[in-house]
Formats: sequence, C-alpha cells, structure tokens
Amino acid sequence: MYKLFKIEDKIRVPPKYFSMKLEEAIVELLIEKYERKVDREVGILLDIQEVKVLSEGTVIPGDGGAYFLIEFEVLSYLPEINEVIEANVTEIVEFGAFLNLGPIEGLVHLSQITNDFLTYNRKTSSFAGKESKKSLKKGDSVMAKISTVSLKSNIHDIKVGLTMRPEGLGKEEWVNKEEKKKESEDKKPKPKKVEKKK
Repeated sequence: MYKLFKIEDKIRVPPKYFSMKLEEAIVELLIEKYERKVDREVGILLDIQEVKVLSEGTVIPGDGGAYFLIEFEVLSYLPEINEVIEANVTEIVEFGAFLNLGPIEGLVHLSQITNDFLTYNRKTSSFAGKESKKSLKKGDSVMAKISTVSLKSNIHDIKVGLTMRPEGLGKEEWVNKEEKKKESEDKKPKPKKVEKKK
C-alpha cells in the first residue's frame, strides 16, 4: 500500500553545498539519506516531496557544516498481508510467477496460482491448467492477494508471497468464467425433497 508520511528532521548541509540554493542542497541530501531505503514501520521510501526549511542554519564550532530543521513528505510503499493488488506478470519460472508490485516484485508459487494442476511449458514460459485450461504467461494482468511479507533492511532482500487461489482472484477471464458458471448453477432448478408417508 502506498502512503504519504510527514517527517521532521535536522539535516547537516556540508560546506561543499553552500554554493547551491539552500532548498536544492537539502533536497539532494534528503534523497541521498532517505530514497530507496527500507523502514520496517513505513516501508520502502520512494520519493521526497514538499520540503520546508523550519529554522535558520546553526553552526557548531569546529564543524564546517550548517544544521537546519526541516519538514518534508515522503511517499512510501509497504506491502500488507491480505492486501489485494492488481499486477502484471513479469516472469514465469518452473516454481511460479513473479508479479510487478511497483518498487519490488512478489512471487506467486506454483501451488498458489490456481486450484487446478498446472504444467510448465519451457518453450513459451507459461503455465496451463490440466482440467480448467487456465493459462498464465508473461505480461498477463492479474489480481492477487499478499499472503506473506518478509521486510529486510535492503530493498533487494524483501520477499513478498502472493496467492491467486481464492475466488475472485487471478486473470479477469478466470474470474468471469467462474461467475458465469456460478450464475448458471444458481438458475438450475433444485430438486425438491419428497417426504415418504408411513
């Protein structure tokens, strides 16, 4: 889930930045300090916005830099368990499918793609269902639910597990087929119970 947070911080502007405009120097330093970093509570910090300088610069004797109290907004992404997302398949491998979640990728394990038995086609890098004939390939758009999140301090080590097995998830054509099947079953007359007389 994407969220916007307001943060207040004290930042040191080194002397080499004194020739720049103050706001530009601070934005550059904030990007270096915060962007693409991972915070367990906030998630992956993606973008610095709305930077405001709240104080005059303070100089500490013996330190050539100037310190400023600032306030800014940061856009972050934090995958949450049970969150339903729409994503594109970026890669199909023998053990599952990788989905693009924005700043990271998540994995739908083979066992979590559908309730049907799936076969992997190496030539086309795709999956096909044995009974349902459902297929999944690179580029397909799907609905999936986040089932596990392992948030690490490095963005490349974050692991997100996904599932498409519950009803209403997967490719749009799968969902439409299931809805039509359900509608036709609802329209069928239900057998009446006949009580036997003694």
